[in-house]
Amino acid sequence: MHRLQRMSSTATGLKTVDYEIFGIVQGVFFRKYTVDQAQKLGLVGWVKNTTEGTVTGQVQGSADKIDSMMDWLKSSGSPKCRIDQAHFSNVKNVSNLEFNDFTIRH
Repeated sequence: MHRLQRMSSTATGLKTVDYEIFGIVQGVFFRKYTVDQAQKLGLVGWVKNTTEGTVTGQVQGSADKIDSMMDWLKSSGSPKCRIDQAHFSNVKNVSNLEFNDFTIRH
């Protein structure tokens, strides 16, 4: 069983995805909760507010953890947010991570 689990986790590889979240996502600690969630999952990347009132960013890490983060971004977010839409783009496999941690950009 342990060997099978190890094989499945290494088979997932590394992935990167860009995201933009629409709704009430500014002024509700969305970025802070995004950093916390990414760190819990062991992911790297960044998040920032846009001038259009959305939140955008990039997340990188193991494919299964990326899938969990994408689910969280489109359905959970921060307690006081309202997510209307989540757009994901530039989803691709990568051989190396470009970031060392997950940060808020300004």
